[in-house]
Amino acid sequence: MTPDFSRIRFIMTEPSHPGNVGSAARAIKTMGFSELVLVSPKIDDITTQPEAISLASGASDVLNKTRILNSLGDALSPVTLAFALTARQRDLGPPVCDIRQAAEIGRQHLLEHANARIAIVLGTERSGLTNEQIGLCHRVCHIPANPEYSSLNVSQAMQLAAWEFRYALLQAKPPTPVVLADTDPGRQPASTESILALITHWQEALEAVEFLNPAHPKKLMPRMRHLFTRNNLTQDEVDMMRGVCSAMIQTAKFGVRKKS
Repeated sequence: MTPDFSRIRFIMTEPSHPGNVGSAARAIKTMGFSELVLVSPKIDDITTQPEAISLASGASDVLNKTRILNSLGDALSPVTLAFALTARQRDLGPPVCDIRQAAEIGRQHLLEHANARIAIVLGTERSGLTNEQIGLCHRVCHIPANPEYSSLNVSQAMQLAAWEFRYALLQAKPPTPVVLADTDPGRQPASTESILALITHWQEALEAVEFLNPAHPKKLMPRMRHLFTRNNLTQDEVDMMRGVCSAMIQTAKFGVRKKS
């Protein structure tokens, strides 16, 4: 069975050009997708600007239902696998793959989990994604363009990503789906919302036991965030770790209990 295209969303962070938004709507519609999300656009009513409407060119339905949210965390809230599309090398971050590998990983993820939701995240037209934004994603993804001139317009990059995901989803011979986990909600992949709540709780616990000094955090929490997102935690595992956090905080608050 072909995975549902509606379970993939395309996210543009802080777009500033209405034309790119309209072109992006057209790009994903031509590939069969329909969910476009904008995070903190630089222009009010960016989707209703004449240039956006003109360049959407028949994809006005996608443009009209485009959601606008205040943060990337909000945009990723229901997502279980997010790919950060960037051309820049990072010293610290999630595992790296190219766009074709990302599409295949995403396809398998959708086949294996009934609640799976995927996001492809693109940065601003000028500076791309920040390290903090990339840290919210599960994988760093790149398009293997000409190394001497790898710059792509945001809507062009989205077109290529949408094409690769469409091609992967329409493969005639899907891998054997692993459906046993679908019978138990706790074994489903945790959403980004759950992971971010765990990371917040984990930081509170580390501060409580004085492992993390909030005045001098260094790179501890970004490394912890990458650890949690890289391992594709299930909801049961998130709940287990939240229990560990609560125990750490309680122990730090009341002291180690005396042995009976």
